[in-house]
Amino acid sequence: MLKQNTVHTGTSFVRRPSLIDGFLAEAGRAIQVLDGSVHAGRPNPAGKPTIVGGKAIPDLSPTEQRHAAGLMRVNHVGEICAQALYRGQALFCRDAPIKRLLKDAANEEVDHLVWCRQRLGELHSRPSLLNPLWYAGSFSMGVIASRAGVARNLGFMAETERQVEQHLDNHLNELPLRDERSRTIVMQMRDDEINHRTTAENNGAKTLSRLTRWGMRAMSKVMTVTAYRI
Repeated sequence: MLKQNTVHTGTSFVRRPSLIDGFLAEAGRAIQVLDGSVHAGRPNPAGKPTIVGGKAIPDLSPTEQRHAAGLMRVNHVGEICAQALYRGQALFCRDAPIKRLLKDAANEEVDHLVWCRQRLGELHSRPSLLNPLWYAGSFSMGVIASRAGVARNLGFMAETERQVEQHLDNHLNELPLRDERSRTIVMQMRDDEINHRTTAENNGAKTLSRLTRWGMRAMSKVMTVTAYRI
């Protein structure tokens, strides 16, 4: 057991992280993502909200506010899924540069997570109650994808981002025109997702089968319809 889990450095032994260590680290990360304790690496592109009486004041009608909150809750769930997916893919990836690429994408998705959660608070709303389920399902999918080889792994990332781009474009059409804060956040998210997709494609992403792409769209539809309300 010592030979499998340690490395001799000449004067001492250094313990290698085991698979169990990796899963424990991911469990800890999942808790941080789900309880909102993660921190963005970049400032919110929408800037600071207008605060009156200790609360953010959305300049929207009650109907617009509810609709914007539903859309931003869906976007938040999308970032929960992306975070879990990429970390699941990275867990078993043996190609060091690609593993780094996946983790960098996951870290950038943390910014989106935080921005969406902040906007939900400003709209006096909350994240989806089903976030633990979304995270677990997406992480499992990422682990499965990671075993399919680097090209398909990147293909899964590229297709995910392609579908997210379309989803964000639709939200830009649906968000109230005067909800500038939500729109600014969504536009920055879209730009980042485009960069993730092109990065995956430039690193050798393989186009997924039509059936796989259809399955991903079907699952996304279930998620968006449910997350809008729950």
